[in-house]
Amino acid sequence: MMPLLKARRGRHKVFIGMAPGVGKTYRMLQEGHQLRSEGLDVVIGLLETHGRLETRQQAQGLETIPARQLTYNGVVLSEVDIEAILQRQPQLVLIDELAHTNAPGSVNEKRYQDVELLLRAGLDVYSTVNIQHLESLNDLVARITGVIVRERIPDRLLEEADEVVVVDVTPETLEERLREGRIYALEKVPQALTNFFQRHHLVALRELALRAVADSIEEQAAGDRQGAGTVSVRERVLVCLSTHPQSIRLLRRAARLTSAMDARLYVLFVADPQRFLTKAEVLQLETCDRLCEMFEGTFLRVESTDVVAAIAKAATEQRITQVVIGESPSRKWLWWLRRPLTDRLLQRLRGQGVDLHIISFPGEHPTAELDG
Repeated sequence: MMPLLKARRGRHKVFIGMAPGVGKTYRMLQEGHQLRSEGLDVVIGLLETHGRLETRQQAQGLETIPARQLTYNGVVLSEVDIEAILQRQPQLVLIDELAHTNAPGSVNEKRYQDVELLLRAGLDVYSTVNIQHLESLNDLVARITGVIVRERIPDRLLEEADEVVVVDVTPETLEERLREGRIYALEKVPQALTNFFQRHHLVALRELALRAVADSIEEQAAGDRQGAGTVSVRERVLVCLSTHPQSIRLLRRAARLTSAMDARLYVLFVADPQRFLTKAEVLQLETCDRLCEMFEGTFLRVESTDVVAAIAKAATEQRITQVVIGESPSRKWLWWLRRPLTDRLLQRLRGQGVDLHIISFPGEHPTAELDG
């Protein structure tokens, strides 16, 4: 029978890298040894060495909780022994390969669920994962590498982690390790070099790993300070739309700006609760919503009679760095973007480090835009 869960939730530290072989497990074991030398009770909950001599040597001297042995289709598999760890009650547990799928008959379907259970029990956990296992990056990784990753973890694991450490090496160093047989057996090296470990794949995956950590730091800082005064690590663009057909052009302009800045895109529509939308306006908003999804943005719809306050609130909550609004020469098509309102918006955003872009369209061709 498992012990009762503690009120205190354990702390979770994740070591993430761009690919196998960068040294995530080695680094985790190094820190485990350091903490053990400082008097902390550290155990290995599950270690995947993949035959790597350096990793096996680094694990020496740390207590290992024997893995639970399960037989599936005639093959004996080793999984985290949750009950044994909970009975042992160490202060820190080291668990490799967070995205692993457990064998049938395990306590949980996924290893990250084992980690969450241990955290709820009040145990601190160090774990490792590669960037390609993040759920939100699955399609992107498939486009970059041609490999569909089957084992994935929810992005929230990084967002909820107390600390995320990127273990980084250059693609050249990783290739050298691969050729020396320090990652896979030598007979597997040629295939690896022509598939997943191609140079341009590694460069792209490295960028994803570094960006993921930057995003995690940003989210953590926002949570610690409830978003107030938090400086965004990445640019965040908020485009403000109305029901006018030119809004589609405005959204596309903002998407181009977002792409050029390698920023996150947020699309805001402020609905007047005292006014019903026409069928044409509803269809246009649906078009904008679909475009937002295509541009991998976040669509925000809020109800307010105070448009300036609604925009300022969204900018604060989403830690926006760039606000994009539209204005035509007649200043009629976006009824809430008359000059006095623009001035009020500038005043509300002053001091927040937000840049305001006012996009002017010299000619209006709503039919062409809707069809395009």
